[in-house]
Amino acid sequence: MIAPFSLQHAPSLMEVIFPVQRLSAEVFKERQAVRGQTLTSLGSYWKGRKPLILNKACVLGTLLPATGDDVGDLRLFERLMGMDPQALQARLRAALPRSRAPLAAEMAERYRRGELSYADLVREAKRPEEMGEGFWEGVWDEVNARLGTEARSFPELVEQLGVARYGRRPRMADPFSGSGQIPFEAARLGCDARAADLNPVACLLSWGAFHVAGCSEADAARQEKARRELARALVREMDALGVERDDRGWRGRAYLYCLEVRCPQSGWMVPVLPTLVISEGHRVVARLVPDPVRKRYDISIEYVDAARWPEEKKRAEAQGTLPRVGKGTLVHSPDGITAYRTRMSTIRGDYRDEQGNNRNRLRPWEKEDIVPRPEDILQERLYCVQWIRETEEAGRAESQFRAVTEADLERERRVTEYVRAHLADWEAAGLLPDMKIEAGYNTNQPMRERGWTHWRHLFNPRQLLAGAILRRHMTAETAPFVMNALNWNARLSVWNKASAAGGGGIVQNVFYNQALNTQNNYGCRGSAYLGNVVEGRMSPCPLPEGVAAEVLNRPAEQWEEEYDFCVTDPPYGDAVNYEEIYEFFIAWMRRNPPEEFRGWVWDSRRALAVKGTGEGFRKGMVRAFRRLAEHMSSGGSITLMFTHKSGELWGELAWIIWAAGLRVTASWYVVTETDCALRTGANVTGTVLLTLRRAAGERRAWRDELEYELQEEVRAQVERMNGQNSRLAGEESGGLYQPVDFQMAAYTAAMRVLTGCDVMDGVEMRREAEAPGVRAVAMVDALIRYAQDVAEELLRPAGLPAALECGWNMLNAAERFYLKTAALEREGPQKLDMYTNMARALRAAGHERLMSAESRANNARLKLSDELGSGDRDPEDEWGGSPLRALLNAMRLLRQGEEAEQVLAALAEDCRGRYALLRETLAGMAEFLARARGGRADKGGFTPQKEAECARVLAEALRAHRA
Repeated sequence: MIAPFSLQHAPSLMEVIFPVQRLSAEVFKERQAVRGQTLTSLGSYWKGRKPLILNKACVLGTLLPATGDDVGDLRLFERLMGMDPQALQARLRAALPRSRAPLAAEMAERYRRGELSYADLVREAKRPEEMGEGFWEGVWDEVNARLGTEARSFPELVEQLGVARYGRRPRMADPFSGSGQIPFEAARLGCDARAADLNPVACLLSWGAFHVAGCSEADAARQEKARRELARALVREMDALGVERDDRGWRGRAYLYCLEVRCPQSGWMVPVLPTLVISEGHRVVARLVPDPVRKRYDISIEYVDAARWPEEKKRAEAQGTLPRVGKGTLVHSPDGITAYRTRMSTIRGDYRDEQGNNRNRLRPWEKEDIVPRPEDILQERLYCVQWIRETEEAGRAESQFRAVTEADLERERRVTEYVRAHLADWEAAGLLPDMKIEAGYNTNQPMRERGWTHWRHLFNPRQLLAGAILRRHMTAETAPFVMNALNWNARLSVWNKASAAGGGGIVQNVFYNQALNTQNNYGCRGSAYLGNVVEGRMSPCPLPEGVAAEVLNRPAEQWEEEYDFCVTDPPYGDAVNYEEIYEFFIAWMRRNPPEEFRGWVWDSRRALAVKGTGEGFRKGMVRAFRRLAEHMSSGGSITLMFTHKSGELWGELAWIIWAAGLRVTASWYVVTETDCALRTGANVTGTVLLTLRRAAGERRAWRDELEYELQEEVRAQVERMNGQNSRLAGEESGGLYQPVDFQMAAYTAAMRVLTGCDVMDGVEMRREAEAPGVRAVAMVDALIRYAQDVAEELLRPAGLPAALECGWNMLNAAERFYLKTAALEREGPQKLDMYTNMARALRAAGHERLMSAESRANNARLKLSDELGSGDRDPEDEWGGSPLRALLNAMRLLRQGEEAEQVLAALAEDCRGRYALLRETLAGMAEFLARARGGRADKGGFTPQKEAECARVLAEALRAHRA
């Protein structure tokens, strides 16, 4: 058994070595599971959740010691993470059907030969957390022999490492706990975990992680039964009111509503429907049937046979009254001849007030309103109902989409009158929201676009009725599922008609993104359909016996308890406005919450939220991390996660860390992107992990000393990482680090040197950090850029031709970006994040225009010369006016069959009088591109071999040419 405090001052494994590339593949695998992730059943609406595999890596990486044997330490870490070759093969076998089990060994062998990447294997394998406790049985003898422990499980290992570092079972803190993913994983591993958050919705999710996902199997069975009973109670009470079944015994599964407005040109009431397709999977469309007497449209529902479906679907998409191509224009034609077109902004009465603010003539709803009043501009109508009826085959139901009948409208009226009659009583009992919507960046949207003034207005009468029933029967253990049900049943819930949706269509979640998006048409779930969300599907992950797991509802700057290590993902300037949008849930919980949550403040406390940018953000972060530094035990550390989106953030972080009395000891970069994020235009980003410890004591230095120290620190860091890569070359783990990791080394070195210095050029940095002056900020930014430049110089592409080696410093950032990434592509497709981070490191703006349109998150590449075309050659632009851009255009002309002499003449003209001076450098670039492209095989429209041949011809022609 290792002795207490024997590791108190030992560096952690995470401060020396970390398998970020393999960890990135594991993170991507977990992200792809979407709702199959362990905690998403509690509430997938919290978008900032960090993957459990990443959290496990941070906890173990903090507790495990760096012994000086980097490769041995890495091997042990991989074993504990289930990322070693033996474990990976077992995960493959578990994922494959029995008939294909031998394929696991074949894939593992191909991986060892370098024919498959680690990510290729992970993509096909089960996740480590899906493998069960038996998966780890063979690990413990090796772990104990290396560490001197006597562990047979993760909780035992964690406790023994905690005693060796801190003298006790480790106490983990997360003061920005969000969905609870980080403290849950720490507790599951055996740490005493304390989660805190200002937002009570975050606290609810963290509490659910500990007490629902982390409960015993016996408790899990009891809780599952309670959720099932709650879902049944909802159906029972709806049936008692007689508002969901028709006279033939069919039950309403989904109710589809749309806005309805009066066309100012024709006087007709027109349903606002972007499409008339109801269900792609069931081939159902709506038809608008003009009623000239009432000047409105009846809506009929029609099933279409398979042969006619493609044509009818296209027609129905085009016949929507608010077509996407119309960009907000309402279109309808009562007689099929005259088409009336009116902007929705005109119908709303949009205008600018005297202060220049956008306004409209929508009536602000009164608190008691639950449906539009007759005089309102925006009306609402039920236009289709999906009915279901149980069949004799267990678990299956028959489904029909039908037009709305008078009987359906009567049931709607009964629901509305019932809710109106009970509003006051339900509000008094805390069963319905009574909160006003406060103005804010996100919360202004429903007020501006619909006139809604209270959170209850985001729910129609059916949804309010269902919510009140669920709220009345809700307990602490069912509360996360009830809140999740609200997320899937509101006026903001999109009706997803896609065939892939299943069930004929899906009523989607409100928070499919981080906004309060109003809908022109939406879906409402019937009780049985909503009950599916309430019941949830949770696989129990029991927390170890004796582990303490606590949730605190308070801001990070009020942290009071001693802890040993902290892993946290705080908000940043571009973060989601959780304090605004999740008032959606707070409104339902603020009055009469379950007993377990009554000590929490059911208010978003927007004024206390750390958000925004600039001075307010920095001061809030300083207060929080200063408090954390004060309560950290001896030998403790903080792992700070943040989304890496701008180089400027490093300077901001340096000031925060200085002011808090902390210093940086390591940083790593983990890719967390998905193809989905790329295709939807979202920011494709990764996560930076910073390890922080208490400042070591006062140190003074001058800027020239720091520049020398930075140079040596960057050089040592890069050499160490290259050495680790070399020692692993040819082994089954492959290369440990990629270019982005070496770029991160520059930031790490800069932050380590800077935050370790208390007085710089006579400036007391920790005091200056309270309100940094212009001179100090410029000095810090310049030193960080200097570290980047040193790293970039150290990481020139290997094998540069002599002419290009001499001319490398003459190249601009865009040229270096293209040539460096082209060299990396020789090894095969790269991650999109590599290009993004390379562009940031080189400060190459607008690199996206150089990327192939075929690029995806895990399979990206540059455009070849023919894909770049003849455009984007503005002489005033860094890229467009560069010699490399001229060279690539010359290669394009060669590919098109132009003679070499004509191509060289065009190249000389593009160089604008500098051709003779640049000729050798151009020849070197062409030779370099010939080597880079020659290593790839042609595939479809991607023809690197032809590109390489043209580059070789051009290089030879340039050297032979005498202009």
